[in-house]
Amino acid sequence: MLLVFWATWCSHTKDALTSINDDFLIDWQDEFDLQLVAVSVDDTRNLPKVKPLVYGKGWEFDVYVDANSDFNRVMNVNNAPFFLLLNGKGEVVWQHNSYAPGDEETIYEELLNLNL
Repeated sequence: MLLVFWATWCSHTKDALTSINDDFLIDWQDEFDLQLVAVSVDDTRNLPKVKPLVYGKGWEFDVYVDANSDFNRVMNVNNAPFFLLLNGKGEVVWQHNSYAPGDEETIYEELLNLNL
């Protein structure tokens, strides 16, 4: 599972999730049986923006909202975007904070390492 903590106000997270959704997700699902889960860290003021943005982008993965930041705190997320890769046992095997175009290749390499 790839958990991505994101926010509507963070252009990097929207770029990352759009890139993964549009260019990589289907292949990663086929090759690794990957489940992508996006967790919005938007507060209650920005909460109404989440659903329209998700539908507008056409994201085809599960999206949850952590408006109280409870899950965010438990997972020690500092800021968005924050990526966590979990193995089949639910253990965090990789984490990454921030996003730049091309980071998808790093995620892919981590997925390969996980399946060795």
